[in-house]
Amino acid sequence: MIRYWPALLVGRIARVLIRLIRKGGGSALPGLILSKLAPGILYRVLGAFPQGLVIVTGSAGKSTTTKMLVNIVREHGLAVFTNPSTANILQGFYSTIIERATWSGKVAGQVAILEMDEAHAEELTRKISPLQVTILNVMEDQLDRFVDPALVRADLTLVARRATRSVLLNADDQNTLLIAHEGLAVEPKFFGISSRVLKTQGRGLQNAPTYLPELPRPEVSSEVSRLDGINAEISGSWGSTEFELPSRGVHFALDAVAAFESAKSFLGEDFKLEVATKALREVPPVFARGEMVQINGEDVEFILVQNPGSMQLNLDNLVGEPEQLLFAIGRDVHDPSWLWTVDYSNLKHVDVCTGFNAYEAALVLHYNDVPLGLVTDDLEQATKTFFDMPKPQHGHKTVVFSADAMRRMRRSLGFWSAEEVER
Repeated sequence: MIRYWPALLVGRIARVLIRLIRKGGGSALPGLILSKLAPGILYRVLGAFPQGLVIVTGSAGKSTTTKMLVNIVREHGLAVFTNPSTANILQGFYSTIIERATWSGKVAGQVAILEMDEAHAEELTRKISPLQVTILNVMEDQLDRFVDPALVRADLTLVARRATRSVLLNADDQNTLLIAHEGLAVEPKFFGISSRVLKTQGRGLQNAPTYLPELPRPEVSSEVSRLDGINAEISGSWGSTEFELPSRGVHFALDAVAAFESAKSFLGEDFKLEVATKALREVPPVFARGEMVQINGEDVEFILVQNPGSMQLNLDNLVGEPEQLLFAIGRDVHDPSWLWTVDYSNLKHVDVCTGFNAYEAALVLHYNDVPLGLVTDDLEQATKTFFDMPKPQHGHKTVVFSADAMRRMRRSLGFWSAEEVER
């Protein structure tokens, strides 16, 4: 693998130069350069870990589930290679290798645990078979890219078929139950949310409909048996355990039980309940997923929305009525028509509406009778206006944004690293 050092050198030089020009940048282009100069390095690296490759994928929850799973496995004493920046496409993996690899192209670690975009997971697993695959869900997503949830389900089925030891599936998504019936090489295990907990969630988990006869819920190995705000309990035939979630909402509870069951499956007889519980209790939010930050001496909550399901779940889980709220929809939302499918009744007002799609978002909010303040597609102006507002008399400032707006706003506020998250 010594032949990879010239490509790594070029990638690292590009990374340094880009960061000199734009602080906090430099993660995408260097990975693209490395993928062109040394495409084989990714498969060499991921195929070299003694305990294999573990993949977490699905429409939503990948980042939080992966962070939880990595924390549990590390607490058990294993060295883990992962993608902490949530760069979950092939180009992002190449960028992570630039940061972590030695000049000979080797990366330290006993196991690779990676969150992967659904389509990129299918592409990568054509060349390297994962030891274990966890599939969280299938949601209505980027219509310009995925077209139909059935296509996402087809890609995820291929990924699941390539797992050599374990497949973990969401028992409460009809899409993943269909995957379980597609001739997998290994017998899947299931995690989920108890019916009692789901009954308290008016809109459920926002999974995409299959328009097929409903399949019965399979027996689960672990499930969320109680959920009260951020306090959760996971139970199974092995017993039960309690902990606090990093963020509120049934979707984060699903991430937790997925991570718990994935760790239990991967570690086997080495899995220790008390160690896993301790690890779950200590996981901070993944950046912008219910993350609380300090800006100008004020608490601010960052909430990332990526598709109709995540928008609905996060709006439904707003605490009380935020006194000050910024709503930003960036250029990553190529088809803003999906904004019209969300129920905004829990959104009582918006002080600032911004982002590349500011006016499309404002139109949707207006027709949903949400009172609006400033509307502008100038994100920097909007950010300054919002954070210049007096401190709320009650609670904290709240920012709801899509991924593009999130990255631009975080950079303008000086949050350069994906790991700059504190509980």
